[in-house]
Amino acid sequence: MAKVQILADTCCDLTSELKDQFGVATVPLYVVLGEKMYRDGVDVEPRMLYKYFEETQQTPKTSATTVGDYMDFFRPYVEAGKDIVYIGLSEKMSCTMANARMAAEQFEDAKIFCVDSMNLSTGIGLLVLHAADMAAEGATAEEIVASLEELRHRVRASFVLDTLEYLHRGGRCSLLAMMGASLLSLHPEIAVTDGSMASRNKYRGKMAVAARKYAANLAANRENIEKKRVFVTYTKDTDPEIVDAVVEEVKAAGFETILQTNAGSVISSHCGKNCIGFLFVEKK
Repeated sequence: MAKVQILADTCCDLTSELKDQFGVATVPLYVVLGEKMYRDGVDVEPRMLYKYFEETQQTPKTSATTVGDYMDFFRPYVEAGKDIVYIGLSEKMSCTMANARMAAEQFEDAKIFCVDSMNLSTGIGLLVLHAADMAAEGATAEEIVASLEELRHRVRASFVLDTLEYLHRGGRCSLLAMMGASLLSLHPEIAVTDGSMASRNKYRGKMAVAARKYAANLAANRENIEKKRVFVTYTKDTDPEIVDAVVEEVKAAGFETILQTNAGSVISSHCGKNCIGFLFVEKK
């Protein structure tokens, strides 16, 4: 049995099957709907967010995992004598990493390493599965951390959005930009760079057409992408035509394993329906 336990937060967007397969556990962030706070992946799911948005025209709010949550999360593994490598949501996007580090400091005699993924969604998931592979092969926590700190700069995470309305209602996009994108049938690509999100490209046309162009554009760089494992991740209830368009382009590029997952409630609260991403690791 591996001495190192790999942990993450629910923003890694791994399925329960993948977490079981790789022996990974996750701690939830929070989603706030009105006056109520819910745990991501535990007692809230994306359809609740869509319903809340349609009824109130308000974007759901999100909240970080607390120091106390992290202490409760780490404790069973510390008591079992495990070394811990925790991989969290980019610290430029949330204070979860700061809270995780403060919690880790409370366990003075334990080895707990908190690694900033500098990413989100299955951009984190790619790092988590890599770490789990290393742990299963007997690598030490220090070796895993060193590998992650190099690898995180080669993870490429991006999504193409059907609508900017969720970002606009959440204060992350101007009304003018939202209306312009809608009138021109433009679908923006949001990419993660150095731990922060920014708009990169815009694709015109129906969402399925735009999503195919987006995936084809990224897959054209296939010779520079690690073939072992890639993700196609999308918000729940995304139109199957959109999913099929992206998956077809990714399959044509010849990757060994294409994993499909749904974005959790924290990620979905900023994107809405019909948001899809192709996430991978670039070669050195």
